[in-house]
Amino acid sequence: MDIARLSRFRFLHTIGWAVLVSGLIVLVAAGLGRAAINLKAALTDKPDIAIYLLLPEEEIGKTTLLREKEDERDYLAETKDGPKLVKLKKGEEEWYVVEVEQLHE
Repeated sequence: MDIARLSRFRFLHTIGWAVLVSGLIVLVAAGLGRAAINLKAALTDKPDIAIYLLLPEEEIGKTTLLREKEDERDYLAETKDGPKLVKLKKGEEEWYVVEVEQLHE
C-alpha cells in the first residue's frame, strides 16, 4: 500500500462528498421533525384539522362548524356514508372525538 499517493484532489473530493451527505441527513431530519411538530399542533391547537386526522376511516370531505364552546365543538361533516354530526371535546392536551352520529338527508 502506498499511502503517499493520496492527492489533494482525492482528499477534497472525499471531504466534499462527506459534507454533502451530512447536510442531506440534517435536512431530512429537520423536515421530519417539523412534520411531527405540525401534526402535534393539529391535534392540540387546531380542531378543524384534527377532525380529519381523528376520523380517517370516515373519508370526510367538507366540514361546517355548527357550535363552538371553549372546550367543545360540533361539526356537520360530509362523509362517504352521508352527513354526520361530529362532536369534539378538548382534553388536557389534545382534542378527541366524543360522538359521531349519522344524520338523515
